[in-house]
Amino acid sequence: MCNGSHRFGNIVQAIPKITARVLSKELKALEINKLVKKIAQDEYPIRFEYHPTAYCLSMQPIVDEMIKWGRRHRNKIREEF
Repeated sequence: MCNGSHRFGNIVQAIPKITARVLSKELKALEINKLVKKIAQDEYPIRFEYHPTAYCLSMQPIVDEMIKWGRRHRNKIREEF
């Protein structure tokens, strides 16, 4: 979500093996926690886009560090399985 706005269908396609129902519940939780904002597009049929909030984007440095850590420890993590 931190990479910009996305429509529901695009998010479903980007996350392997997620169901529409699970994604819908997760997006609702993110919205309740003020991490995403759901915006209706002015078109028919009505479509929604999900935008990261400033609050969500404030976590980006933390997420970036977690990604870096994961890459550094990728081999160690694979050894465990």
